[in-house]
Amino acid sequence: MQLNDVYSLRTEPEEFIHIQERLAGQIDVSRPLRLDDLRTVAGVDLAYAGEEEGETGFCHIAVFDAATMQVVERAEAVGKIDVPYIPGFLTFRELPLIVEAARKLETVPDLFLFDGNGILHPRRMGIAAHSSFFLGRPTIGVAKTYFKVRETEYVEPEREKGSWTDIIVDGEALGRAVRTSAGVKPVFVSPGNGIDLDSATEVALSLTGSESRLPIPVREADMATRRMRRRWEEEQKSCP
Repeated sequence: MQLNDVYSLRTEPEEFIHIQERLAGQIDVSRPLRLDDLRTVAGVDLAYAGEEEGETGFCHIAVFDAATMQVVERAEAVGKIDVPYIPGFLTFRELPLIVEAARKLETVPDLFLFDGNGILHPRRMGIAAHSSFFLGRPTIGVAKTYFKVRETEYVEPEREKGSWTDIIVDGEALGRAVRTSAGVKPVFVSPGNGIDLDSATEVALSLTGSESRLPIPVREADMATRRMRRRWEEEQKSCP
């Protein structure tokens, strides 16, 4: 898959906020997009292992046929994490592995779903929004835990599947708390880029099965990164 070279991935931390602010002005979350318009959808997730100063990251991208929901391609990347963890700037740690894995894909997915946030972020630059500039495709963030933006709390949706409540920050709905399965915790859906909030919500709900509150592509990527980490940890134990 051909990716965009938006900026050097070896950027210094003092540049992080300037990059986010520059890219945030280019985000488009006004475009309607239906699941029927998509041929392939991809789930992206990362996991970590090791101590903070010697962390190893594991990225997995699982590409699905949108009609059959069968996996048609996978790509992985493993590598050392060189960027320190700074709240609000997580993408700068994860993007090198996302880019490495995505470049291995022969399929060009019509949409990427991330285990994380889109514009539901202090500077509208969660991992789904930020990564979209390199991927050049519409993106959605689906987070398992709530990332509070400017002290904004969310309102619990009704218990039925498909219920949701807007998360409004400074008068704008940046995301939604969405009940993808009846009676379980909501997930937090936000558009990343190239798709509007209504469409992001519809797609996330449509792609969620009965086994998990996460959309199937995101769940598959999540399980795959856990397997990658376990293999790595077993290999480390077997080393003399």
